[in-house]
Amino acid sequence: MTTTSTNRLRTAEQVGEQAGAVLREIGRAVVGKPDALEHVMLAVLAGGHVLVEDLPGLGKTLLARSFATTLGLDFRRIQFTPDLLPSDVTGTPLYDQRSGEMVFRPGPVFTHLLLADEINRTPPKTQAALLEAMAESQVTVDGETRPLADPFLVIATANPVEYEGTYSLPEAQLDRFQLRVRMGYLAARE
Repeated sequence: MTTTSTNRLRTAEQVGEQAGAVLREIGRAVVGKPDALEHVMLAVLAGGHVLVEDLPGLGKTLLARSFATTLGLDFRRIQFTPDLLPSDVTGTPLYDQRSGEMVFRPGPVFTHLLLADEINRTPPKTQAALLEAMAESQVTVDGETRPLADPFLVIATANPVEYEGTYSLPEAQLDRFQLRVRMGYLAARE
């Protein structure tokens, strides 16, 4: 084993200490949600994606942004709406008049941590734009496969009580999430 690879290895204790420090820092912004934060941290360590289902105003977006900031990850947010197109997620080829060629303009999926905000508000066709990205850390547009950032994590939010103007997440999509987390209301003492 080389010195470089030896230096990269960490003991479980060291990883636990670093994870604890990250959780303490995030806990300064996302107050009173230690269980939810721990679950998301476990998914991040395992390289998995998280679906956060809860009512509006309980800190779902703040949770995602706080993890990205604390971990030093590039962060993008997509507000999933009924008129969002798959190309709005993955990117699209555009004609460059100067060169006379088609040039790929990457979508917001090309990031380390993607917040798929209110994912259940967009039609299944657009939701499906994330399937390949979440399963294989790549997207294919116009027959060309492009790798995503490493790590690539999705934290998606959904409001489970509103049904009007929402779409069910297909099983294939739900299968890509390692965890489903609920934030819940703060206790009176918090």
